[in-house]
Amino acid sequence: MKKTQGGALALAAAAALFASPALAQSAGVVAPEFRWLTFLVFAAIIGLTMFVTYRAASKVKSASDFYTAGGGISGVQNGWAIAGDYLSAASFLGIAGLISIYGYDGFMYSVGWLVAYITVLLVIAEPCRNIGKYTLADILAYRNNPKATRIVGAISVIVVSTFYLTAQMVGGGVLVKTLIGIDYKISVVTVGMLMLAYVIFGGMVATTYVQIIKAILLVIASIVLVLLVWSQYGFFGGFLENAVNDPKIQARVVQLLGDKSAGMTATELGQRFLEPGLYFTSPLDQISLGLALVFGTAGLPHILMRFFTVPSAKEARVSVIWAMAIIGGFYVLTLFLGLGAAMKVGAPNILLADRGGNMAAPILAQYLGGGADSMLGNFMLAFVAAVAFATIVAVVAGLVLASASAIAHDLYVGVIRGGSATAEEQVKAARIASLVVGAMAIVIGIAAEGQNVAHLVALAFAVAASANFPCILLTLFWKRCNTGGIVLGMIVGTLSAILLVLASPNTEYPNTVRNNANTAIATQTARIETLNAELATAADAARQAEIRTAISSSEAAIASARANIARVEGRTTNLLGLSEPLIGLRNPGIISIPLGFLAVILGSLLWRDPRSEALWDEVYVRQNTGLGAAAASKH
Repeated sequence: MKKTQGGALALAAAAALFASPALAQSAGVVAPEFRWLTFLVFAAIIGLTMFVTYRAASKVKSASDFYTAGGGISGVQNGWAIAGDYLSAASFLGIAGLISIYGYDGFMYSVGWLVAYITVLLVIAEPCRNIGKYTLADILAYRNNPKATRIVGAISVIVVSTFYLTAQMVGGGVLVKTLIGIDYKISVVTVGMLMLAYVIFGGMVATTYVQIIKAILLVIASIVLVLLVWSQYGFFGGFLENAVNDPKIQARVVQLLGDKSAGMTATELGQRFLEPGLYFTSPLDQISLGLALVFGTAGLPHILMRFFTVPSAKEARVSVIWAMAIIGGFYVLTLFLGLGAAMKVGAPNILLADRGGNMAAPILAQYLGGGADSMLGNFMLAFVAAVAFATIVAVVAGLVLASASAIAHDLYVGVIRGGSATAEEQVKAARIASLVVGAMAIVIGIAAEGQNVAHLVALAFAVAASANFPCILLTLFWKRCNTGGIVLGMIVGTLSAILLVLASPNTEYPNTVRNNANTAIATQTARIETLNAELATAADAARQAEIRTAISSSEAAIASARANIARVEGRTTNLLGLSEPLIGLRNPGIISIPLGFLAVILGSLLWRDPRSEALWDEVYVRQNTGLGAAAASKH
């Protein structure tokens, strides 16, 4: 697998699930005779979440209920819900897949996302809970011009949510098609309809409990898989020793290093898999990605909304601590899932199912249960895949709720109606906005079939880190910050992040795609000829089976390469009209984040806003004490 393909797979924030067009072309991992089992497990989990939505619908009577569950979610519950909202399918499937293919470097995404919540705990959670009411724009509008900041804040929320939402919708469709061969469009519509049911009928109440259920199932599935892996390969030290000495891992390192592996012993090859550099080759790129992960998390609108669902700032802190514990524990497990898949399944079989490696965890479950021909193996695969599917739907629901709140609460009620709308009108507007956003998500998801949407998650984190985070941080902690700084910061941060990502290696460059595809076709064709020659002389049945599997892998790679050539036919440049990247960074956080901060500072210094200065003392007291937080929306 070429480095350029692996880079796209990272989704700039490990959302690798959505990067591989070959994945969408799969005929289905589950054998036809076991698909009924997959449908049964999917139906059971979906049925449970729909029952929760039915029970929650009766509790949604006001805008507060719809947007923030009436502020009645406990810190522990909210911690689980944050984990459910944050641990997307990219976390579960993408990171495990990256570790199974690239080893140590894949685990760096887990570290980045865990460290991000320390920033959220220390800087964002409590002040946001004390200042805001429903949305990110509530925080910005508190001491700045309400209409201007609500407009730019809402636009930023919609942009970030749309980018992230599209990738999740594509991922849901691809996952179902890959497993059981259901048409991609039907899969996307199914994801969209379930998500709309959660949001429109149950609002934040249903979304919260669906996210809690999904987080619990995800943790249980991961723990079970890791315990089964440990039972075969040992615990920690013994496990890592087995990884170093595993022939499949050693062969993968040889494939990744090529000529550089000449002269290395078997042990050195295995040890290399547990060291950095197989995926990330530029330290600057790692730093830039880390900045985007840490600050982007603190600016994601669907995460910020969760701090308004708890009754007090204390509960907000409790929820973040619980979320950190759950998320941190889960990310440690991804290391064993990824390395376990590398040893038990092997990179060739993982890449055969999906060129991006995203089916590593489900296929590991199938192998641990007895293989593709066993009932238990297919049940375990179905359960893990169903949990991943529920993960996608729950995250999509949170994103739609964030977008709908920006449209209904910030733009319609806050700007158009000047804040004067009845509770019934607000709930009606929220549900209509959710329906519109959900319908758009379905349409965009269908339109993006077969496309590499990796750059969309990079865009989501880049905009959140470059526009949302600087504006939130400075309006909370800098006295001179005002409306001019917020507006300029939002505009500069958003545009710089988008333009830099589109000019980076994240986007698709047709000439590069064609060159890589032609090289892959030539390489795999030669490999097939060699394998066929070996097959003709192989006497051992087991070796013959291995050769046939390798031939199938090469044929799949050729089919994928030809599909890539067809996809870029007639094109020579990317969305910006570039034939090659202007910058080498996959995530431009190291450039766009300072630009966002600089824009807020310059805009604030050049603009005079007596209102912002006059309310500073009140903001300072309220963000630190929570006094009068219930009246925050009156400003």
